[in-house]
Amino acid sequence: MDPIDDRLITTFGRLVEASSQLEHRLGPAMQAEAGLQHTWFEVLIRLARSEGGQLTMSALASEVALTTGGVTRLIDRIEAAGYVERRPCPTDRRVAYAAITDAGRKVLDQAATVHARNLRAAFAAFSEADLDTLDGLLDRVRHGFEIA
Repeated sequence: MDPIDDRLITTFGRLVEASSQLEHRLGPAMQAEAGLQHTWFEVLIRLARSEGGQLTMSALASEVALTTGGVTRLIDRIEAAGYVERRPCPTDRRVAYAAITDAGRKVLDQAATVHARNLRAAFAAFSEADLDTLDGLLDRVRHGFEIA
């Protein structure tokens, strides 16, 4: 079989296309309706859902699929807007935390309301069982393998 015809390449391409289409539909809607970029939303929701509303910069970089340098630049912009603050680690001077602020929680709540409504519309044709299956499959993709 020709490697370019490998079924998994096609499957992965569908996953990338679906993600891209959702981002192109939902990202601009969130920006227009809540004034928050989707990338910022992803950072704020991860912080809000974390213990103490904070994550180390390296953990955050891993969760949002950025380099530590990339997340540092992103946090610089979000911090300038007043939505996050940096906190030093009390036990290791090399470690810094990004923490959500009250203003960050407020804008996150507004954006989450918009995003949840738009996601319900995007997934309206999916039953609860469909969503459970999709969640399970995505979890398996996220956690189920290592690249040799």
